[in-house]
Amino acid sequence: MSSNSLALWMISQEARSLLTRLARVKPFALYETMVPAAAILPVAQTAIERYLAKGRHELRKMVQAYLKWLDGYEGQRVSPAEAQRKFTFLRLRFNVVLDQFDLFADVVTQRSEHENGVWLSGLDAVAADALALPGDHYKAPPVICYLDRGHGAAIRRARTRLPGGGENPVAIIRVPRERMVGSGIASSLVHEVGHQGAALLDLVESLKPVLQGMESKGGAEELAWKLWNRWISEILADLWSVARVGIASTLGLIGVVSLPRAFVFRVSLDDPHPIPWVRVKLSCAIGQALYPHSQWGRLAELWESFYPIASLEEKTKGLLGILEATLPGFVALLVNHRPKSLRGKSLMEVMSVEERQPARLAAYHQEWSISPARMRVAPPSLVFAVIGQAKADGKLSPEEESKILSNLLTYWALRSTLDASAICAAGPTAQMREQELWLKSEYRI
Repeated sequence: MSSNSLALWMISQEARSLLTRLARVKPFALYETMVPAAAILPVAQTAIERYLAKGRHELRKMVQAYLKWLDGYEGQRVSPAEAQRKFTFLRLRFNVVLDQFDLFADVVTQRSEHENGVWLSGLDAVAADALALPGDHYKAPPVICYLDRGHGAAIRRARTRLPGGGENPVAIIRVPRERMVGSGIASSLVHEVGHQGAALLDLVESLKPVLQGMESKGGAEELAWKLWNRWISEILADLWSVARVGIASTLGLIGVVSLPRAFVFRVSLDDPHPIPWVRVKLSCAIGQALYPHSQWGRLAELWESFYPIASLEEKTKGLLGILEATLPGFVALLVNHRPKSLRGKSLMEVMSVEERQPARLAAYHQEWSISPARMRVAPPSLVFAVIGQAKADGKLSPEEESKILSNLLTYWALRSTLDASAICAAGPTAQMREQELWLKSEYRI
């Protein structure tokens, strides 16, 4: 065998090896072990499996086409360097498919953890409720949660580009393990949900021209408006969180940004997050605008007592002063903004703020203390708002809070599982029939 033939034969063996390894990558449903209540909902699992199967199918066709080319007239006469170059791109694509598989595997595998798996399924239900808006303003994508180390949360939004290409079929929210289980988890979770909601409504794109108009007025406040514009994505997520879970959002935020003093007052014009000290004051101001109550002023004063500004450099104090001076006008602009996506309604009008006023939340807590079963039929995000308010009012201890929420997360997980089972038992839907056809074509069933 000539050296050229040997090289082409070796590359052919490697390409065939890719096909055999690709065949070993199976759907999660075939090997992940978890109790049914911990499983992600069928709509999310189907979206993930179909996305990954599409990637495997495309790669398989590419490898098969390469082998056909390699065995053909042109391939047998090509140089080893050219054959290797083409194969290298196939192998890179193979690694992308595996990387995307591992991305979802990290999420799904946690569902096998004792208790945590079921609680994550419960958090899926909370996230779905927090993302839902009355009025059919958008079709919400499936949301799945997983735990990770660290103090902050993060989201990989649905319908965004994944590493290596392709559109993410679901929203994946990473929540900090150290926040399980307490009402503070809602602050981090719903903040990330807010990023997805804001993207679905095009809120950042809608608000930026308005904020740029405020910048163009010039004057001493120009820098402040530039910073509000720079931070608008994170601010909208904070607004969504306060709107959905009330003071639980601000208390949770304080828990996240209670850092050494240097970090709390750190000014970085490249950071998309507001200065932590300002961010808490802003959260209180949003709360006051949506849910007028003296508690927001008290909480802002408490925050100031934790991190007094008297000893700061004059330059930093001056910047904070300008931001505070523009804060009321900025918050008013924010909550009364009427983007086209809301068809003439303001953000405040679509967030069901009447049901989450502090007095109403306190009344809910009193009712549920007498009849705890009523919590189970309430929307999960409302329950977190009620529990957060009760905690802020000193009506609920951390121990009681953790016990109540762990039970509720388990209940919501079980309820969503049984609801999904009932839908399946009612008969095949068009989506289920389409899925069956896909399975037959993909796995030769």
